[in-house]
Amino acid sequence: MPAPLKIQARPLAGSSVLLPRVALGCGGFGGVGSAPELFGQGLSDEQAAELMDAAWEMGITHFDTADAYGGGRSERAIGAWIASRGLRPTLTTKTFHPMRPGGDFGLEGERVMRCAADSLRRLGVDRVELYLAHEVDPSVPLKRTVQAFERLRDRGMIAAWGLSNVGADALRDALAVATPAAVQNGCSLLERGDLHTVIELCARHGVAYSAFSPLCGGWLAGRYRRGEPPAPGSRMTLRPQPYLALQRAATFDALERLEELAAARGDTMASLAIAWLLADERISQIVVGPARPEHLEPVRRALEHPLQAAERDRLTELFAGCGL
Repeated sequence: MPAPLKIQARPLAGSSVLLPRVALGCGGFGGVGSAPELFGQGLSDEQAAELMDAAWEMGITHFDTADAYGGGRSERAIGAWIASRGLRPTLTTKTFHPMRPGGDFGLEGERVMRCAADSLRRLGVDRVELYLAHEVDPSVPLKRTVQAFERLRDRGMIAAWGLSNVGADALRDALAVATPAAVQNGCSLLERGDLHTVIELCARHGVAYSAFSPLCGGWLAGRYRRGEPPAPGSRMTLRPQPYLALQRAATFDALERLEELAAARGDTMASLAIAWLLADERISQIVVGPARPEHLEPVRRALEHPLQAAERDRLTELFAGCGL
């Protein structure tokens, strides 16, 4: 068995937490992200446990989840794994506000406090290292949400708080109220809107930036081919809407070139895409969401064979103008 990876960790501002550069994304445990219509799909508890075992053995000891993933099933699966293995990963979880009629949503203080307590109970822990607002709630002044986060921190229920799925304007508004410890947004070769906006703001203000969906729903792993229908069970069959804009010739041109470059380097498309993110020192963490243990191998390759600056620049230019 290969030796565990030595994954660099960085201090999370305003706390004693060390944030590893790679986290296991658990959005596929018992569902497909936060989509209610897909709750109960995704990975079973047994498959999730197998994946967590493999990640831990590889040296990935930070798990990322949310109360909305699988309608709470993801947090429960992690809690069961912690209890059965006697291991304690560092944890990120989030509270979500699905804007559905009759739904339990919003980031008012009382709901944040209640949802945090529910997350801790499902996870079977007394605190999480990082607690995020899964989205910004425009109906609630951020100050009230921040006050709830600070109460959670004062009570020892969380070590630090942050924001997810936040744009540059909303982040500027947040920074005028308080400085989050972290921001978590989608970022990849095919989703680069944050590179000169949100990531720059985070770097300027000492906020950790965590990138989820580094393979853009499997597009950067070579799962979708020009002129071929997507495989059953893939993101493009279960939840295609976020990726429809990628179905054009320029995207497939860049992906085919990425495959050639990866082969010449002895890499896979996925490992090269992950290495591209890791080569940006402004990015504190990437969150990988594999479906099977073998899908973790590109992480090992990316960490053991980092990109040089010129190689990263070449990939950046290759995907210019063809992403989301």
